Amino acid sequence: MIIFVVPAPRSKMGCAISGLSLVAKPAGDIRDEDVAVVNLTLQQIEMIKESWKVIQEDIAKVGIIMFVRLFETHPECKDVFFLFRDVEDLERLRTNKELRAHGLRVMSFIEKSVARLDQLERLDQLALDLGRGHYRYNAPPKYYGYIGVEFIRAVQPILKERWTDEMEEAWKALFQYVTRIMKKGYWEEESNQCSNSAESSKERPEKKNTRL
Repeated sequence: MIIFVVPAPRSKMGCAISGLSLVAKPAGDIRDEDVAVVNLTLQQIEMIKESWKVIQEDIAKVGIIMFVRLFETHPECKDVFFLFRDVEDLERLRTNKELRAHGLRVMSFIEKSVARLDQLERLDQLALDLGRGHYRYNAPPKYYGYIGVEFIRAVQPILKERWTDEMEEAWKALFQYVTRIMKKGYWEEESNQCSNSAESSKERPEKKNTRL
């Protein structure tokens, strides 16, 4: 689901270019599947909260496993993480301090999401802000769904017999909800930035050819 990348410089060519004008993606141009719908039941919320109490005891371990698996299954994701882009030996990442720190930041976001399951307005704002930040970090939405899958794979051995199909569906529902809100934040930020760039271009005085 969620990528949460180490910040990398965003290219200035972040918007589509048509002729000489910047074309922003309209803020309302969100696909139907990107409109978040709360599908979590009270029972699923309780499952997530109870399982998180166990997961958080190995929070750093889960964060590292999650990202090493991510790079194994989707090596193209390393292009977003400039610190790890040239690392070929993924086993080295298991002891990498930067990856550990980044994994902890991602796990911290998941922890905050779990804590806000009873306060959906706060959860929405958290995910929106993260999506906007991912635009600035040049991390496109196509990667967001991968994190949830790798998180689930990483926590299954930790929860052992506590893990059930019902619990898996609960965590999947949470990640789907959060990633959809993140995508909305990403597209809104892209639209805002492109609109600002277009306005700045209009305000610049047109250069006149003064050569004889």
